[in-house]
Amino acid sequence: MLQFQPTQADASTYIAVGKLPSSSFGNVGRWYRHIDSFGAERKQFPAPGKSDHPEAKVAVDKCASPTDNEDDLFGSDDDEEYEKLRSERQAVYEAKKANKTVPVAKSTIVLDVKPWDDETNMADIETAVRSIQADGLLWGASKLVPLAYGIKKLQIGCVVEDDKIGTDMLEEEIMKFDDLVQSVDIAAFNKL
Repeated sequence: MLQFQPTQADASTYIAVGKLPSSSFGNVGRWYRHIDSFGAERKQFPAPGKSDHPEAKVAVDKCASPTDNEDDLFGSDDDEEYEKLRSERQAVYEAKKANKTVPVAKSTIVLDVKPWDDETNMADIETAVRSIQADGLLWGASKLVPLAYGIKKLQIGCVVEDDKIGTDMLEEEIMKFDDLVQSVDIAAFNKL
């Protein structure tokens, strides 16, 4: 009744109750049947407040120590040890990070280059566009796509390194061929 394990208090209460209580007292009935199952062992139950497990009392005493910091939920009083462990882990993380090579961010861009009219030589436009060279720029496949009234546009792909080449730079460089190019649009832009 008073502890997790039965004591003499349970034995004396068992004798006082005398018989199994009615079924309307379910918990009391369960307790009575439990104590009844011990038979003659009831006489050997320890006195209330005594435990067969002295280590349990030591653990309870440690938990009840008034020097404990109630704000420290995980029982760690040593902030210096925590900081040391944290700095070691940070150093290991930084070492791993330094050994890794950062992948170069790249993108694929498909540009639509439109001529002024149907008489503009599209081969000249492609040659002019491919003449643009820069570090981090790689020209890919191209094709002529019908636009309207017999006019075709040049659709050309390229792969760029994001840190070195921007879409604005590409558009500006292509628009410098103003005698051939009327406009430039970005048809597709995908990160690799």
